[in-house]
Amino acid sequence: MSSDNRIVYSTEHGQLGKSMEKSKGSKKSSKNSKMGSSSPSITNPAKQGVRIRRESKGRGGKSVCVIDGLPLDEKGLKVLLKKLKGQLGSGGAVKGVSLEIQGDHREKLLLMLEKEGFKAKLSGG
Repeated sequence: MSSDNRIVYSTEHGQLGKSMEKSKGSKKSSKNSKMGSSSPSITNPAKQGVRIRRESKGRGGKSVCVIDGLPLDEKGLKVLLKKLKGQLGSGGAVKGVSLEIQGDHREKLLLMLEKEGFKAKLSGG
């Protein structure tokens, strides 16, 4: 066999060869240069609003309501969560910057958040 024959793809390792590495490197560098040139998008919490959605994936069929976009710090989220859980009679948790309430209470949560002074919307199906 001549030295020109070499494996360029393997099921164990994926794409191989210098020509493939060069093309990958050029794509990454152009992507990074594009990302660096653009300014990070800053969203205004007042314009973004609060979203309430229902999720059930990865929870064994149980549904939870996830509330995103609340302009509160961690302590404020915990206080609001305690109030919402007490009014609904269900469990919940603070996950990052969002609240998770057990069960499908989207309509009730919408009314409760509006009473608290948040402009909320239902999202998802």
